[in-house]
Amino acid sequence: MGKLRRSVGVAAGSAALGVAALFTLPATAQAAPGVPCSAQADACVDLSANTTWLTHNGTVTYGGVPITSGRAGYETPTGTFHVTYKDIDHYSRAFNGPMPYSVFFTDTGVAFHEGSLGVRSHGCVHLSHDAAVTYYNALHPGDVVEVVP
Repeated sequence: MGKLRRSVGVAAGSAALGVAALFTLPATAQAAPGVPCSAQADACVDLSANTTWLTHNGTVTYGGVPITSGRAGYETPTGTFHVTYKDIDHYSRAFNGPMPYSVFFTDTGVAFHEGSLGVRSHGCVHLSHDAAVTYYNALHPGDVVEVVP
């Protein structure tokens, strides 16, 4: 009976390790060439290049596409964030304007959304209509967003 328990324990432990391995990225995953974010990012924003990409395990799946970001006094925050929620027809009461295809990734209301590529935002990342639709459909709560200066 002792051998059976040991075998079951080893099998259960091995199964648990196998399941854990399914949820970890391979150690060899690296960021795509020219993309300044880590391989863990699902969305990468390069503020200095005014460009964003969607990525998966370090591979670009969409982009780079042009963006505009926060104006002076309303700078887009840099760092690593997670998508918190999405709202296809969000309306900003704070700035009295529509934010179609919003994908929020900070707790202060910063989001990817359709917006002017010629006018800087109040901290959000403006995308073209097509890019905003793509980001809205591709990103989900919990996904990693990296914003670099």
